[in-house]
Amino acid sequence: MGVGEQKCDALMGGYYIRKYEDKDYEAARAIFSDGIRHFALVGARHALSCPQTHLLLLGAFLLAYVASASVLFSLGVVSALLVLGWNRAKAIWLDYVRDALQEDMRDIRGTYLERKDCCFWVVEHGEEVVGTVAVTHPEEPSWWGRALELKRMSVKEEHRGRGISKALTRTVIRFAQERGYKEVVLGTSMVQHVAQRLYESMGFRRVQVLSPSLLFKLLQFYVYIYSYEIPESH
Repeated sequence: MGVGEQKCDALMGGYYIRKYEDKDYEAARAIFSDGIRHFALVGARHALSCPQTHLLLLGAFLLAYVASASVLFSLGVVSALLVLGWNRAKAIWLDYVRDALQEDMRDIRGTYLERKDCCFWVVEHGEEVVGTVAVTHPEEPSWWGRALELKRMSVKEEHRGRGISKALTRTVIRFAQERGYKEVVLGTSMVQHVAQRLYESMGFRRVQVLSPSLLFKLLQFYVYIYSYEIPESH
């Protein structure tokens, strides 16, 4: 049985991993979008809870009070900033979804199935697609030829907690190993705690901590880069 047709773990009765087919297009895009949009709220809560945000709001309140001598006006300014900040924090995640849907997820077959050493899998339960994962070449040049990158991992909420993500991760590792690569790398945000625990339990190591922009750095929001070293075959 080939890598793209493997049956999931025996504990996951009725779930199968197979290669992406064109009929899966809308389902795969929807699963990815829904999975990321969940973290838009989590990310927004993080942005509003960090100390820098609290200091900014306090400063805005004091400036507004000095200018107006009105507590109500000053509270209104703070409330407006909270709304603006909440919407902007969510927009960062939604922009990420939009960009992905217009780039690699717009042409899944061309991006992942028609390029050497790339692939895209879906998880099927009955006739329903309930999960996805992809593997491609890393953006970081230092990993070219040595590592493949795990991307677009997502599982429908009602099917989580059944080992699907672990099975998908194993599928990617096996795919990379069969093609002679030494590592599998991936990126995940600091608020995706379940994903971090999963990868670390499977032997991934955190090798980099990145802040994609100055705004992210000010809000102490980081992206973690993980690496899994594939054991030598004997």
